[in-house]
Amino acid sequence: MNPEQWLAQYDEKLKQAAAGAAKADKALREVGGSATSQDGEITVRVSASGATTGLVLRPGVRDIEPEHLARQIMELTRQAQRVAGEQVVVAMQEFIGDGPALDVVKAHLPEGHTSDGADEPMNLELKRDTRADDEYFDNPPEVVN
Repeated sequence: MNPEQWLAQYDEKLKQAAAGAAKADKALREVGGSATSQDGEITVRVSASGATTGLVLRPGVRDIEPEHLARQIMELTRQAQRVAGEQVVVAMQEFIGDGPALDVVKAHLPEGHTSDGADEPMNLELKRDTRADDEYFDNPPEVVN
């Protein structure tokens, strides 16, 4: 093979790699996850990196004890991150295929991904405070992380 042919083939490979990288970049920009509580009062949205991009709290959350509300938001965030993680795995699988490189991607997902076998049913019990406002504010619940 003469040098000009080799260079032309190499240039073509570079163009294919750049097109693949652009395709993967576009796919990852569209990745996101969301999770909504069973009662529909809380919705969390996250980006491909797992960062929270949206939080919707509907009026019914006012009756939820703060520590239970915090726990539910955190659990919904983890669930949304797992959904986004699965989308990242699918996008990267198309670009790099299965193998060690994909294993590295999977290992760096904040909460794993939905096909890693670690999913458990959500058990988020809501406890509503039924005390009168005066009693609640005189003796507020302790919020612990």
